[in-house]
Amino acid sequence: MKKIAQALFLCFCSATFLAQTPEIVLSKDLKITTSCRIKPGAYLLPADSLTAAPVCAITGENITVDFQNAELRGADDATMPDRFYGYAIRISGKNITLKNARIRGYKIAVYAEDVENLLLENCDLSYNYRPRLLSTREREDESDWLSYHHNDADEWLRYGAGIYLKNCPGATVRGCRITGNQNALLMTGCNDGLVYNNFFHFNSGLGIGLYRSSRNKLMHNRLDWNVRGYSHGFYQRGQDSAGILVYEQSNENTIAYNSATHSGDGLFLWAGQTTMDSGQGGCNDNIIFGNDFSHAPTNGVEVTFSRNRIQGNIIRECTYGIWGGYSFGSLILGNYLADCKTGIAIEHGQNDTIRQNLFQDDSVGIQPGRVTGNPPIGVTFSTAIPAAATTASTGMCF
Repeated sequence: MKKIAQALFLCFCSATFLAQTPEIVLSKDLKITTSCRIKPGAYLLPADSLTAAPVCAITGENITVDFQNAELRGADDATMPDRFYGYAIRISGKNITLKNARIRGYKIAVYAEDVENLLLENCDLSYNYRPRLLSTREREDESDWLSYHHNDADEWLRYGAGIYLKNCPGATVRGCRITGNQNALLMTGCNDGLVYNNFFHFNSGLGIGLYRSSRNKLMHNRLDWNVRGYSHGFYQRGQDSAGILVYEQSNENTIAYNSATHSGDGLFLWAGQTTMDSGQGGCNDNIIFGNDFSHAPTNGVEVTFSRNRIQGNIIRECTYGIWGGYSFGSLILGNYLADCKTGIAIEHGQNDTIRQNLFQDDSVGIQPGRVTGNPPIGVTFSTAIPAAATTASTGMCF
């Protein structure tokens, strides 16, 4: 009886919301300032090619926009994805929800800046901008390499994205799907967010990218096949594509229970140019737990110039399972590393701890001091490393 009463209450609330929320038709230069529903249908509305003006702007406070699976398209089917341009939706304000949107054919599908408590839910932002790659099956073209090293001036925008969030504290992205782009979700200056239960896969750049973004939770996402620079039997370079990218002073994030397989790197973490210039900071105290980073053509996990906890992950069939160049004070604990060319490699690391990891059928288990041949400063192991660990490894635990 209690469950029936609850169901009736939810139906009543839903009916009340629908009755009180107007249904509108999408049009060019639309500005939404109150809650509304978009009339279902397909809308072909190209963006402005000369300015950053969006097709639709959502601005204000306490607004819910339900697209009801309406589809917004910026170009016709004959247009190649490297020719897409412009912004579909731009959001500003506070306590704004966008849900059930379908957006195709733009450089940026959803751009949000300075929005507190943004919610993006059940949106499909696939088949937006991606560049034409110049590499062929037989030969890599180095112009295809990506560079995410700078974004203080929004340099990442040149690469396009399904979702681009700037300075949006407490944002939530859930149940969204993005495929066929270069990038799915990019977050810069975003703290205390929650990103979960999304499908960001088969993109040519990044599944999720963080820049100066801290204390976020990235959990239970499918981030597979975000890759470029791989041609089986010819080259496997990755070209700085990744399932998850963490750059430039992004600290205390929880990255857990994601699948980021078959991506350039499963996870690519770099301290940032600030640390390179000053020797201070880093992308520190991130928890990387319980993920699957297998089948990366380069590194399952790359963590450099920083201090982090890497625990309980599955990493199979990568060139390097974990690459920890210049890492310090990091804990690598309880990971399963199998069929990699090298399980764990640490170059110039300091005070790192490697404990209770399981290595199986790796060509090399642990390779400390890759360049100099000497162990990194202060690195500790749960046991002494037998000679076999630095050559082939099967079923060994350290």
